[in-house]
Amino acid sequence: MTQSSPPQQWTIGSLVKWATDDFRTRGIENPRLDAELIVAHVLRIDRTKVIIESMRPLEGAELAKLRDLVKRRRAHEPIAYLRGTREFYGLPFRVDARVLIPRPDTEALVETALVRTNHVSLSMRLLDLCTGSGCVAIAIARQRPTGKVTATDISADALAVARENAYRLGAYNVAFAHGDLFAAAPKRRFDVITANPPYIASGEIPELMPDVRDFEPRLALDGGADGLDLVRRILDDA
Repeated sequence: MTQSSPPQQWTIGSLVKWATDDFRTRGIENPRLDAELIVAHVLRIDRTKVIIESMRPLEGAELAKLRDLVKRRRAHEPIAYLRGTREFYGLPFRVDARVLIPRPDTEALVETALVRTNHVSLSMRLLDLCTGSGCVAIAIARQRPTGKVTATDISADALAVARENAYRLGAYNVAFAHGDLFAAAPKRRFDVITANPPYIASGEIPELMPDVRDFEPRLALDGGADGLDLVRRILDDA
């Protein structure tokens, strides 16, 4: 790593300060948080220890890993991809460039589905369209272990991530199907259908933050001319 006057010995604290200053000059929204998360990930410690152990010297192998992740974050690659995980509904989901990063707002979809299926909590049948990382389907399945969840996506790459997440998180009551919306689903009725489809208007994508525009899969973002192409199809076919 280089800077105008590098320290004689890189410590956790000096690395965090340097990365924070660097990220700030590049317009990154939460520079110190991101620096601390990167250090915590590489050193396999929590953020509290990043602060407490700020004077600990960094070893060569640690610096090499940190250098790589700092360079990637400089280019606005999302922290979730750098760390390989994102928490959603209290569960650690594996994520990479094959899937959209789960957002906290989407937890409202999980809550709504759970409320709507209270009356059939033991035998719930749920269909989750555009499942991506599987976060919605898996979070619901974990709360309804005797229910049956079917999750579909047009992206085979996304389904590979979702299947791995289901296996890791013990959501054995989720079945995955590859295909375009309802075409991939079995021909039967469901108690509830959830979906977090692409909803960004095509013309607005160039204006998105580079973290989203340049790294998250366009297939999961582009909702057509007004952003509602898939929404209309889902409502028509449901």
